[in-house]
Amino acid sequence: MRILLVEDEAPLRETLAARLKREGFAVDAAADGEEGLYNGREVPFDIAIVDLGLPRMSGMDLVRALRAEGKKFPILILTARSSWQDKVEGLKSGADDYLVKPFHVEELLARINALLRRAAGWSKPSLECGPVKLDLSAQTVSVADTPVDLTSYEYKVLEYLMLHAGELVSKADLTEHIYQQDFDRDSNVLEVFIGRLRKKLDPEGTLKPIETVRGRGYRFAIPRNE
Repeated sequence: MRILLVEDEAPLRETLAARLKREGFAVDAAADGEEGLYNGREVPFDIAIVDLGLPRMSGMDLVRALRAEGKKFPILILTARSSWQDKVEGLKSGADDYLVKPFHVEELLARINALLRRAAGWSKPSLECGPVKLDLSAQTVSVADTPVDLTSYEYKVLEYLMLHAGELVSKADLTEHIYQQDFDRDSNVLEVFIGRLRKKLDPEGTLKPIETVRGRGYRFAIPRNE
């Protein structure tokens, strides 16, 4: 999952970016509203975290601008303002949630995961497709209640495919959403991850969870559990 983080306080921005990366997110950080708007226009993000008190363009104006340009990814605003009027104004501007400073990073992570799954149409904190279960909070995967050990990038690939279960995901789209900008984006590496996932999730070859659509991308083929 790819996050846009717009925060002008350098220590907080760097701390949050480092923690989010450790949690498996790809993070693009910006120090002011104008830089945040440029990034938001150019990169396909899954979610944005926006501080309200930004230089050059306020967080509120940034949210309005992103929504005016048709950006639909969830936006969580950070604010030092605790009045209900500011919270209401932030939500009216197009934000999906807010968090008042100071906050615990664990709460921020929980809100991020909730917004991501809701945006993809999931109501529960775990993604379940047939016997395959992915717990977003614990970042664990199991098949028929048997734990499956995945590397960080294998997990990222599976998480994105399962969030969009049943949808065709192009290689380019998958690459943009799971890699940092400076990561080697060789498509052959992605194919290796997909191959490993198939073997780990379906060693007997009976589930066939990931479908390759030649020349177009991949699809998580097991339907969502209702």
